[in-house]
Amino acid sequence: MLLRQCLGNSGHIAILSLHNQSRYQISDNNMNNYKRNILITGGAGFIGSHVVRLFVRKYPEYHIINLDKLTYAGNLANLSDIEQAPNYSFVKADIADLDDMRHIIRDNNIDGIIHLAAESHVDRSIRDPFTFARTNVMGTLALLQAAREYWESLPEKFEGKLFYHISTDEVYGALELTAPQGIESPFSTKASSEHHHAYGEEFFVESTPYNPHSPYSASKASSDHFVRAYHDTYGMPTLVTNCSNNYGPYQFPEKLIPLFINNIRHRKPLPVYGKGENVRDWLFVEDHARAIDLIFHKGKVADTYNIGGFNEWKNIDIIKVLIRTVDRLLGNPEGYSDSLITYVTDRAGHDLRYAIDSRKLQKELGWEPSLQFEEGIERTVKWYLDNQPWVDRITSGDYQKYYEEMYANR
Repeated sequence: MLLRQCLGNSGHIAILSLHNQSRYQISDNNMNNYKRNILITGGAGFIGSHVVRLFVRKYPEYHIINLDKLTYAGNLANLSDIEQAPNYSFVKADIADLDDMRHIIRDNNIDGIIHLAAESHVDRSIRDPFTFARTNVMGTLALLQAAREYWESLPEKFEGKLFYHISTDEVYGALELTAPQGIESPFSTKASSEHHHAYGEEFFVESTPYNPHSPYSASKASSDHFVRAYHDTYGMPTLVTNCSNNYGPYQFPEKLIPLFINNIRHRKPLPVYGKGENVRDWLFVEDHARAIDLIFHKGKVADTYNIGGFNEWKNIDIIKVLIRTVDRLLGNPEGYSDSLITYVTDRAGHDLRYAIDSRKLQKELGWEPSLQFEEGIERTVKWYLDNQPWVDRITSGDYQKYYEEMYANR
């Protein structure tokens, strides 16, 4: 049974089955008093939960509807601090279910969609590409079609509407690692650290041709094309952003940074693909959420913006920073966890270097990262060490019970 939680301005919580006649409409008599009704998909995930939290707190005049299927990476406990907010609602649904998307968008007068829901782990996509195609391609298509049908039925049509699609830099393929020792980067921000190097002369820009190398990036590339096609074919107001690797609190611990923090704490091996020479551009998740907010409100319709951290790091160098930081905060002697590094066979299709040029976003909308990488890592490590119960619930699978505990029996 699909359930939805919403809290009206009266403070009354309503849990409605999505099998009732009015199953998709938020039962809040004051719903029409909101300035906007924004649907955020994937809002119980890592990046999505930060976006939901930001919008709920910053825009009390907006009704924020968080739609998430609650697969393994979706965790409503990520939003326990705002789940009682009067302008927040949650609906559990599958974006690939076109009929559900039609009803949710229509019955709640959705005028803006921020689409983050996606399968996103490359290793999982190699094992199960069909799930990635269903969610990332067909799910995006269902959302686009449902939104188009509803918005075209309105007297004002597309006026005041926006479909904002969040994508990845992995759609661009890989860059050459032509400067393995690092060279001076051609751009920097106030958040750039002393480490700030580039490992090649080329960067991903908004006009870089797509060249995906994994089932994950291929599925995201396809979804990006559908979003742009709906603008070009139907005149639907859309936006696409491509971001670099995110890190920060609430990230599912299959990803490098939270996985290694937890492994260092528990004296487990730190598996490093190949020689650890792969380069990624890293972005603190709260900075990404700020960028999404800015682009949603001020971005140019039908445009594309790259969102990066101006922050290239080799994997092995990140791992060494994590070891030093975790050991210091745990009171371990310097070098205590170095022996945990374990080199393993590289994965298939492992792109060597990603590096985003975000100067368009910086120049046109004034956004840039707020934290140096070392500052962001310090905050991130402290969060995971201070929130071990959250990590334990994730690694044990207990977090999946949170939805039933919090909502099913209300």
